[in-house]
Amino acid sequence: MQKSKKCKRVAFSIRNKILLLLTMSALPFLLIAVYLLASIAKYNSTYNDIVNNLTVANAYNISFKEDMDESLYKVVVGYVSFDNVARDDKLKDPYALMRQLKGSFIELKDVTSDYNSRMWLDSLLRNVDTLKNRVDDIMENIKEGGQYDSNIKELDDNIYILTELIQEDIQYYIYYQTQSMEIVTRNLNQQMRNFVIIVTILLLVLVLVVCIAAFLVTTGILRPLWQLYDATGEVAEGNFAVRTHVNTNDEIAVLSHGFNEMAENMQTLVDQVREDEQKMRKADLRLLQEQINPHFLYNTLDTIVWMIECDKSDEATEMVVALSDFFRLVLSKGKEFISIRMEEQHIRSYLQIQEKRYHDIMEYHIDLSPELYEYQIPKMTLQPIVENALYHGIKCKRSKGIIDISGELTGNLIYLTVSDDGAGMDEENLKNLSHEILKPCKETDRGFGLANVNERIRMYFGDEYGIHIESASGRGTKITIVIPAILDGSRFENEETLQEKEAAEHESE
Repeated sequence: MQKSKKCKRVAFSIRNKILLLLTMSALPFLLIAVYLLASIAKYNSTYNDIVNNLTVANAYNISFKEDMDESLYKVVVGYVSFDNVARDDKLKDPYALMRQLKGSFIELKDVTSDYNSRMWLDSLLRNVDTLKNRVDDIMENIKEGGQYDSNIKELDDNIYILTELIQEDIQYYIYYQTQSMEIVTRNLNQQMRNFVIIVTILLLVLVLVVCIAAFLVTTGILRPLWQLYDATGEVAEGNFAVRTHVNTNDEIAVLSHGFNEMAENMQTLVDQVREDEQKMRKADLRLLQEQINPHFLYNTLDTIVWMIECDKSDEATEMVVALSDFFRLVLSKGKEFISIRMEEQHIRSYLQIQEKRYHDIMEYHIDLSPELYEYQIPKMTLQPIVENALYHGIKCKRSKGIIDISGELTGNLIYLTVSDDGAGMDEENLKNLSHEILKPCKETDRGFGLANVNERIRMYFGDEYGIHIESASGRGTKITIVIPAILDGSRFENEETLQEKEAAEHESE
């Protein structure tokens, strides 16, 4: 079952965790700052109200009694009349002064919350009313005329005393407002001290909480990362069965899921490679066994004995040398890849041996361009195909035939051709054989040699390379091998083969 390549968006990402941690850290400090600002604003408002009240009260405390007493005295003594008193720059209208005073202190009463201050404001307002009545009496006396002594007595006995009382009321009001200011200041200072203590404690608690939260968050992030780190190390050492188990809903869980999929895929690929290598080794071993065919060896040795008995020692020597070269090249010191030059020597040795036996029915021509000699090829690629041409092509023809071996380099591809003018195949047999060689060689019912070569080429290089067969009944067969042009075949050799090669070289020394 194919696994989904696309991961779902995580529900609680690392970014969200960090943002939550920052919010947890910042929110308490923000709340404390808001509370502090609100408290300061409240005390500042109260303080400003008291200052404004004191400013108003002080203004009347300084000037009211003096202005009132002077203005009324000059009116009584006839210096100015009531109608002209306001026109004098140094005098004030007594009624205007009282209206202003009463209006200002009524407003102060509305904004004053202190009990003592309000009590003195009430007294002041009563005294202002009484003062107005006494001023009214003086005004009536002036209108009647002849009441100078009575008005002077009114000034001494009532007006001066009332303005004095009003001034005392104002001073007491200022006194109690000043006390209120001191109380506000003390409360503010006390609250600031309490606030500093509380904030210090809260800061310590918050620092502790933030440290614990930061530890938990970072641990929750780092622990799975360390798991991934350890798992990656094990994968690097070749343990593809390792899996990570991350029980989070963040990006690390996605990474862990991806890592597990990667490890599983790598395990599958490694198993596949091992299986392919085992198949390759089995195919090579079976091909080697086929090449070291007892019948081939017996027949060759019989031919050599026959040549010796017939005093054909030179031909026997040539055949022994060819047989020695043949098996030396079959072994190739454990190499899986050899040069095309060595592969040509291999098939030449094989054909020299077979020519001694089938000289009456077989000829061969080898035409490989020297430019191909240094390129690499899997060993025993051409020999099974040449053998197939001899036994299934030339021998079945029952008359003399020719085996042609050629090769050419086209771009990055090498084309090797083995053709014969033997019996060939009809279309149905050709189709069946072409289908058989596509199977693993252990599953083939016919054409094992061809299937073995085709399977090894495709395992080494890919499915786009391999064998192509052309044949017609009575007209022979042409087999084309397509491989990439490579100068270094060691990168295709598996570790097991390299160990065999090193052991063989060590043994030969």
